[in-house]
Amino acid sequence: MGSASNAASVTLFPGPLSAADVDLLIVPWFENESPARFESLDRATGGEVSRAVSTHEFAGRSFDVFVTPIVDRSWKARRVVLVGAGPAAVFGRNDARRLATAAGIAARQRRADRVGCVLRPGEPDPSGDVDVAGFVQAVTEGLTLAEFNAASYKTSDDSLGQIPQLTVVLSDVDDIYPDSRARLDAALSRGRCLGESSNLARELANEPGNTLTPCEFARRAEQLATEGGAKVEILDERQIEALGMGLLLGVARGSAEPPRVVVLRHDPADVPPGTPVLGLVGKGITFDTGGISIKPAEGMERMKDDMAGGAAVVCAMRALARLGAPIRVVGVVPATENMPGGRAIKPGDILRSAEGKTVEVINTDAEGRLILGDAMWYARKLGVTHLVDIATLTGACVVALGKTTSGLFGRPVTWVEEVRRASERAGDRSWPMPLFDDYKELLKSEIADFTNTGGRAGGAISAAVFLKEFAGDLPWVHMDIAGTAWSEEAKPYQPKGATGVGVRTLAELALDVDSWVNVR
Repeated sequence: MGSASNAASVTLFPGPLSAADVDLLIVPWFENESPARFESLDRATGGEVSRAVSTHEFAGRSFDVFVTPIVDRSWKARRVVLVGAGPAAVFGRNDARRLATAAGIAARQRRADRVGCVLRPGEPDPSGDVDVAGFVQAVTEGLTLAEFNAASYKTSDDSLGQIPQLTVVLSDVDDIYPDSRARLDAALSRGRCLGESSNLARELANEPGNTLTPCEFARRAEQLATEGGAKVEILDERQIEALGMGLLLGVARGSAEPPRVVVLRHDPADVPPGTPVLGLVGKGITFDTGGISIKPAEGMERMKDDMAGGAAVVCAMRALARLGAPIRVVGVVPATENMPGGRAIKPGDILRSAEGKTVEVINTDAEGRLILGDAMWYARKLGVTHLVDIATLTGACVVALGKTTSGLFGRPVTWVEEVRRASERAGDRSWPMPLFDDYKELLKSEIADFTNTGGRAGGAISAAVFLKEFAGDLPWVHMDIAGTAWSEEAKPYQPKGATGVGVRTLAELALDVDSWVNVR
């Protein structure tokens, strides 16, 4: 694990641009903005900024980049990078996060050792207020996300330079900084922790299946969570069997690697009894062949990321424990491989869950919901009052929502909406999907309580209906991240590969407990 441990520090610099002691100064530039706004910067570049804008070489469109030297020797920075921020009127925290990531990646490619990113919130809200602390957090998260390098196994990769020293520059360009320095420092620390934790989840999801076995996943999960201050318990195959987790054991049967269940706890001493307990459950399939219902060979190598939901839970627990979330949180991650061995489950087999419900296996590639069912039962047994599960569960969700939006399923509507809002604040876009009772007919079995798949039509919904059977009567949300856990094409703010989706959403939910404490 490297992103957090190898990271340089991030600091705040409240002062003029000319005094920012960095090699490369990143300045967000809004569309149709006049160079007069940065007159001193324009002079420092010998008029190159105004020339580029007037000739339309640089127009401030989203993620446009213009680089020029600073020739004024009274300035400490040696180069400036203008990064297009789009229209100021619609520029929000998520835009700032993405812009900072794109700028951070560009800075690494230019081998800068010390990088400063100028904080520029968009237009004030209708009350005239500017959420400066929120923008500090978002920019810090974005710069930190730029530190991730998916090429950890390459022996001669030089596409990215070393991780630079980072500074968030609170310039004197706008007199909009009413927040105290302590509040801004806290926002920077929070953004740094959430960005690091997201990168750690990306590292886990990027690990190949031969190195990240279920036992190794459990070991790393324990290391990461305890580093953050959470408590960890690892259940081995004997303990899993004693609990009667027949769904998890059924999936694990085809593999030579034994399963594990990672149980994580954040239990602040000052939280009174009787208050909510948030339960987070993540799918931890460390490699998914599909089992006997084997997947096509093309693209199967991607199935190393089928534990991205489990990684999100582990790294969210690290973050929320470090940040002192004011709520008790329990995380449960069932970890196993899904392999087509001689002892593997077969279509038509019947499995009995820890809750006692029986499942007819129609397709062994619908294994994630099986292991989540036992894990959700166990989270309830441990006393959680509100439940969120997160999983790379169905290709059907990708068909429905594409690869930029996670699907949300659950009940009641108020709980689903709270999770959606948390995901929006965190920059993990999600969208609610229907969960009508009629869909339960898709899982009807002649010989068991229900089947493990309802076919292609409404496939993401029938998978959520299956999970609903194990949520009891708790407020519950299922996040299907099959389309968002991995980026198959590079964007300015997201290299190809693991995205770390869900980490910030789950942490945000725990940190903002006051917004949903009365949801039942």
